[in-house]
Amino acid sequence: MNVKTLIIPLFLVLFCCVFGCRNKQHSTTDESARDLPQIKDSGELVVLTLYSSTSYFIYRGQEMGFQYELSEQFAKSLGLKLRIEVAKSVDEMIQKLLAGEGDMIAYNLPITKEWKDSLLYCGEDVITHQVIVQQGRGKQKPLKDVTELVGKDIYVKPGKYYDRLVNLNSELGGGIRIHEVTNDSTTIEDLITQVAQGKIPYTVADNDLAKLNKTYYPNLNIDLSISFDQRSSWAVRKDSPELAAAATKWHQENMTSPAYTASMKRYFENSKMMPHSPILSLKEGKISHYDDLFRKYSKDIGWDWRMLASLAYTESNFDTTAVSWAGAKGLMQLMPATARAMGVPPGKEQNPEESVKAAIKYIAAADRSFSMIPDKQERLNFILASYNAGLGHIYDAMALAEKYGKNKLVWKDNVENFILLKSNEEYFTDPVCKNGYFRGIETYNFVRDIMSRYESYKKKIKA
Repeated sequence: MNVKTLIIPLFLVLFCCVFGCRNKQHSTTDESARDLPQIKDSGELVVLTLYSSTSYFIYRGQEMGFQYELSEQFAKSLGLKLRIEVAKSVDEMIQKLLAGEGDMIAYNLPITKEWKDSLLYCGEDVITHQVIVQQGRGKQKPLKDVTELVGKDIYVKPGKYYDRLVNLNSELGGGIRIHEVTNDSTTIEDLITQVAQGKIPYTVADNDLAKLNKTYYPNLNIDLSISFDQRSSWAVRKDSPELAAAATKWHQENMTSPAYTASMKRYFENSKMMPHSPILSLKEGKISHYDDLFRKYSKDIGWDWRMLASLAYTESNFDTTAVSWAGAKGLMQLMPATARAMGVPPGKEQNPEESVKAAIKYIAAADRSFSMIPDKQERLNFILASYNAGLGHIYDAMALAEKYGKNKLVWKDNVENFILLKSNEEYFTDPVCKNGYFRGIETYNFVRDIMSRYESYKKKIKA
C-alpha cells in the first residue's frame, strides 16, 4: 500500500470528523432553541416571575397576582397551559431564563443597557416612577411639590428609594430629614401601612406598589412623583423573537379587553375594604338575619354560634351578594375552588345556607389539619387564620416560628408575628417556606378582629 492510498482515507476521516461535529453541534442548537413553534408543540408556556403583591402570590390556596393573571390570559390566547416558576431575585430570574429553565419573564423588569444584549424586551412598555406616600386627608395638606420635602421626615428602606432621596436632597441644597429603616423585618409595604395609620408622615414607593396599597388604605395620597420615569416590561431570550412578537401583539390588542381590565381593577383600583355595619337589634338579641343558620350549623363543629357570626361579619358584613376583590363570594366569602371542593352546587355560592354549610365543612377540615395543637381554644386561632390565608401560609408561619425558637403551637405573640413576616423577602424566601409571599397583616388583624368582636357579642347577645 503506497502513501497516497493512505492519505485519501485519512483525509476523509478528518473531513467527516470536522464537518460531522459541526453538523452535530448545529442540530443540537436547533433542538435546544425554544421559540413559539417549539412551545406550542410542548403545549406549555413556562413563565418566570417573583413573589410579590403585584406579580404573583398564593391566596386561600389560589394562585393570584396581576402578572400571573396576564400570563394566564396570554397563555390561553395561544392555546397553552401555564406553568409558573418562581425565582428568588431578579438576577436569578434572568439566569434561569438564559439557562432555558423558562420561556418568558412575566414581571416588570427594568429596561437597562446591562440586559439589552442578552434579552428581548416584549409585552407592554410599562412606565414606573417613585412617589411620596403620604396621607391625603386630615389636618395637614398633602405635599404637591418636591421643594416642600425640605424640613420633612421621610422613612425609607436602604436601596433605590434611599439613594433617590439622597440625590434629591443634594439637588435641593439639603434639609430633607431622611430616616433609613434598616430593620430587616420592616418592608416597604409595612412603611406604607405606618403612613396610613399616622405612625410616620412619609415614605417612598414605586407608583404601582403605592397604587395597590391605596386600595387597602383610601386615605393615602400618592400623587407626588420624585423620580424620572423608568421603563420596564416582560422579557424573553434573544433566540425567541416569535414569542416576543406574540407577547407584544397580545398586549397591544388586549389592553382594553374585559379580562385585562378586570385584572387591572382587581389589583390597582377596587377597594379591598369591606364596609361594616353594627348589630341588627340588641333589644331582640339579633346579630344578623342569619342567626338561625349560625345556631343550626355551629353545633356540627362545637362552636359558639356567635363566633360563627363574628366570622361571617368580618368576611361579608352579612351581605350574601358580596364578592371580594379576590373573587370570594357570599355570606362566608368562599373562594370558587373552595366552594366547589366543599360541595356548593354551581350557581349557589351566594345562597346563605349553602355558604354556611360549606364554611362548616372547611372549618372541620382545618380543625383536623391542626390536630397537632392540643388546646382547642388555641387551635381556634389557627383555624381562623387559615380561613383567611389558606393552610399553606399558616404552615409556613409555624415552620418559621419553630426555626426561630418560638412555640409553633401558640398563635398570639408567636406564630402571628411570623405570618406578618411573610411579606418580607428575607422570610418568604426561607427554605422552610413553601408558599412564598403573603400579605400577613390581613390575617394578623383578621384573627384579632374576630376574637374581639366575639367577646363583644358574648357580652351583648345571649347564647
